[in-house]
Amino acid sequence: MDPALDTWDFSSPLISLWINRFYIYLGFAFGFSLWICFQIVIRKQNKNSPEKTTPKASQNLMTNGYISRPKKEVFVSGVKIFYGSQTGTAKGFATILAEALSSLNLPVAMINLKDYDPDDRLIEEVTSKNVCAFLVATYTDGQPPESAAWFCKWLEEAANDFRFGKTYLKGMRYAVFGLGNSVYLSHFNTVGKNVDKWLWMLGAHRVMTRGEGDGNVVKSKHGSVEADFTAWKTKFISRLQALRKGERKHCGGNCKKGKCESNQRGSEVAEPGSHVQEELPHRDAEDEEPFGSTNEEESDTEDHQSSNPVIDVEDLGKIMDHVKKEKREKEQLEGETSAIRSTVKSEASERRAMITPALREALTKQGYQLIGSHSGVKLCRWTKSMLRGRGGCYKHTFYGIESHRCMETTPSLACANKCVFCWRHHTNPVGTEWRWKMDQPEMILKEAIENHQNMIKQFKGVPGVKEERFEEGMTVKHCALSLVGEPIMYPEINKFLKLLHECKISSFLVTNAQFPAEIRDLKPVTQLYVSVDASTKDSLKKIDRPLFRDFWQRFLDSLKALAAKQQRTVYRLTLVKAWNVDELQAYAELVSLGNPDFIEVKGVTYCGESSASSLTMANVPWHEEVVRFVCELVDLIPDYEVACEHEHSNCLLIAHKKENYSFPSLLWKEAYIQPVSKE
Repeated sequence: MDPALDTWDFSSPLISLWINRFYIYLGFAFGFSLWICFQIVIRKQNKNSPEKTTPKASQNLMTNGYISRPKKEVFVSGVKIFYGSQTGTAKGFATILAEALSSLNLPVAMINLKDYDPDDRLIEEVTSKNVCAFLVATYTDGQPPESAAWFCKWLEEAANDFRFGKTYLKGMRYAVFGLGNSVYLSHFNTVGKNVDKWLWMLGAHRVMTRGEGDGNVVKSKHGSVEADFTAWKTKFISRLQALRKGERKHCGGNCKKGKCESNQRGSEVAEPGSHVQEELPHRDAEDEEPFGSTNEEESDTEDHQSSNPVIDVEDLGKIMDHVKKEKREKEQLEGETSAIRSTVKSEASERRAMITPALREALTKQGYQLIGSHSGVKLCRWTKSMLRGRGGCYKHTFYGIESHRCMETTPSLACANKCVFCWRHHTNPVGTEWRWKMDQPEMILKEAIENHQNMIKQFKGVPGVKEERFEEGMTVKHCALSLVGEPIMYPEINKFLKLLHECKISSFLVTNAQFPAEIRDLKPVTQLYVSVDASTKDSLKKIDRPLFRDFWQRFLDSLKALAAKQQRTVYRLTLVKAWNVDELQAYAELVSLGNPDFIEVKGVTYCGESSASSLTMANVPWHEEVVRFVCELVDLIPDYEVACEHEHSNCLLIAHKKENYSFPSLLWKEAYIQPVSKE
């Protein structure tokens, strides 16, 4: 026998297992296969069973003592009642509504608009599945009550701000009840109408027709504002119950051919996820117009009458009265037109105002506070941000400008270009020379500061606003002359700048490089900007669309005039993807021509659709693309280096390498209010 085997003890169990390991593996594999087959058979049986939920229910009954109901899709998770009240009526109605809704076993929250921050919280209603009810009163001269003033102002600005868009609140469901008095006919329920309109413009879904309470018992539809509210409340609760069942739209009783989609939808069993799928790609019929009828019965009657082509003989008298009324109105309009024409002829010898009534209406709607006949001021969104203790704009990052103490204004709304990326969609006038009435600079500065302070005052008590920032914001320390138009066109621009500096207000002035003579004659400002929107003649013509025929020569002469200025100067480059981002060498040559102290490179901001521009979001460069452009440009201009970055604004700063001029010294102090000489 082999002596090596003598050392092994085959009686050991471990040795036996090791020798027979393959049989053990085979047994485990066979058992696992049987278990898999058993599971497959069970699943097939459950799948083919017609009452697959019964065994589960029976099992729950046996084990837990109850039968669990299948989980249903939740269409309404709660109701939020927002109220803005001056005398307490709207708040009282909100309390009544909350008590009435308690019977529906839904979470109900009452929210005072004074304590609500729409900037942060309104977007939450898009996905919350809540239904929001707004009870708002109209106060003196059609203004909202003090508690709802900030909410209404924010909502109006958001509705008219292209950056929010038409789908910002898509998914939010709301209903509005306004409180007013028809004695003041011109302002009757203005706030309720506006809130309804602005929510609709932002893409929110109106679940029912707006209700209007009338404090004038003579003309109130139900006899009093309380009765008006009770009628609206009843409809709202009924609509809410329908929404909880999954009905998408209220049935008005005018279903054609006996088919009622809402009833069919409500009778169907709701499947999981159907709430999301039921949203159609288009707005509902009652969402097509922001100003719907406030009386469903009236609208139903009108629809019924319009669908009937036969005219009753008794109605002919009304029709003839309507025709006569239109004829009288036409004659009156022609008389007014002739009077206007005669007035225009008599004033033809005088200079006309730059701001026409139509322009005033358009700019006021955009949030401008207009001054005199050609100036304006507007509150920047970064000012609002910094008032609330948040970040400032790129000027704060680059130069230390405190955004909440910055006033954005212009002494001239007119411009000599029609840039494709114009923020105002060319609502401002254009011209190559000053041909309008002229206001005095003292009046412009005084009213600009007053209007700016009045806009700041509106933030008092707004949620999130810091008290110390609010107090500081009342004192203007910086003026950005870059709001809109071409400020250098204003004939008294030098006097206006002198007044600014005398008030210890620093000045950043931006010009579009089409007025070289005015640049040469301009007195020193704290910082002088020239917009360099392109580096070749063809691309400048496409992007800026200047009015001057000799625009390119004017552009080059403006850069040369900038180089001769003994003060701090800046190039502002706006990158438009597929338009002006491939001209690096030409940009480098323009830098050597003007020799600016700084170069700000910023990606274009998309301003929404406009018939005046073909730009889309595809033309907006990514921040990484702007960074790459800046790095490549710096390689071509060795006297410059990248100094700072503000990613939120998609902007970078390039600074000149100067021995006697270091970047950190730019942090804004009172010493820099007066213009800084290069020497």
